[in-house]
Amino acid sequence: GLYYLQRRGLNEEIIKRFRLGFSPPGNALKAYMARAGFDENVLIEAGLLIRPDNGESPYDYFRNRVMFPIADRRGKIIAFGGRVLDDGEPKYLNSPDTPVFSKGDNLYALHLSGEQARKMQEIIVVEGYMDVISLAKYGFNNAIAGMGTAFTPEQARALRTLSENVCV
Repeated sequence: GLYYLQRRGLNEEIIKRFRLGFSPPGNALKAYMARAGFDENVLIEAGLLIRPDNGESPYDYFRNRVMFPIADRRGKIIAFGGRVLDDGEPKYLNSPDTPVFSKGDNLYALHLSGEQARKMQEIIVVEGYMDVISLAKYGFNNAIAGMGTAFTPEQARALRTLSENVCV
């Protein structure tokens, strides 16, 4: 995971700022959370485990992926995006909608970009996580991204609270 991020030109400061990480292959999260006493059903509801339709045991939703934490506007992690490291599909995977996360209501990096967007009176809307991160690497700290869905009225309203000037 770290090799992928470094190969994409990301330094330690950017990796820390965006709290990027890695989810190993297998069921490491499931095992860790079981040892910590978490109920599988809670982890399924949170979008961290998935229960297969064939009745087999639940497994880690994100496996062998670089992880992009998704925060609410206050900076609290409410979901994740993950990019696969091999040729697997889908290339990017977002947390499913949960009681605290809806793809159509949230914007990636809003908690990091909002203050700068207000100061500059401009916000940049890009396609994905790495686009936001790449811009930040070069000093453009007023960018956000959607969640791989059509841009929604809720997301547009969130942008309007930051600036009248939106660059797509």
